[in-house]
Formats: sequence, C-alpha cells, structure tokens
Amino acid sequence: MTDALVKTPWHIWLIGVIAVLFNAIGVFDFVMSMAQGSEYLARAGMTPDQIAHYLRMPSWMRVDWAVGVFGALLASVLLLLRRKLALPTFIVSLAAFLISLLYTYVLTDGGAVMGQQMAITRAVIAGLLVFFSWYSRFMAVRGVLR
Repeated sequence: MTDALVKTPWHIWLIGVIAVLFNAIGVFDFVMSMAQGSEYLARAGMTPDQIAHYLRMPSWMRVDWAVGVFGALLASVLLLLRRKLALPTFIVSLAAFLISLLYTYVLTDGGAVMGQQMAITRAVIAGLLVFFSWYSRFMAVRGVLR
C-alpha cells in the first residue's frame, strides 16, 4: 500500500488526543514538582514522609522521570502526526517508567512510603504506556504511521 491509499482511522485521533492529555498531566506534575518542590507536593495531598521520599530522589532519577514524561508527551504528538517515531519514543518512555518502578519498589522503601494509591496509579500509567506502545505498533504495521 502506498501512503496515498492508507486512510487514517478515526480512532487514531481519539487515542492520540487521550494520550496527549494524559501525558501532559505527567509533564505538568514533573514541572511543578521541580519548580515548587514540597509546596506543590503538599498541595497535591502528599504526606510529609512522601514528600521527603521525593526530595531524596537522586539526580539520575529526576533525569529518568523527565525522559519518561516528556518522552511520552512527544510520542503522543508524534502519534497524532502519524509518525513511525511514535513507537520507539513510547518504548523509551516506558523503559524510563520501568526504571522509576525499580527505584521506588526495589532500591528504596518508596513502595511502603507511597502506599497503595500510588501503586494503583503506577499500574494505570504502566498499562497506558503499554497500550500506547502497542497501538503505535499496530498503526505502523497497518501503514497509518509513516
């Protein structure tokens, strides 16, 4: 099939807009956490122990977090633009997210500190990143992404 013959399905716009909106929340959270620190985290409902956990985060984890959220937002925009680069960008974002899980649940006591609500939130994020990656691959195989 040539690019001229591949019709863009309606659902790519729906999934792309949902991805942009969802991942923009991650970027907002990152920027506000970096700009306002403990004040923002307290307003977000975090306990003092949770805030202390975030403030102890090493620089490499902040870089990982940035790669994850900005990568996911970029991948979402690339999906809307129908670019094949959306898939590897989503995969890089997912990898960064998995590293953050390793840090939180294996390298630190973050799992106990952050509690069940954060575990549920992280499961939703992981599920969506896997779905967006799968969907990007599906659209690339169908020739929708170029």
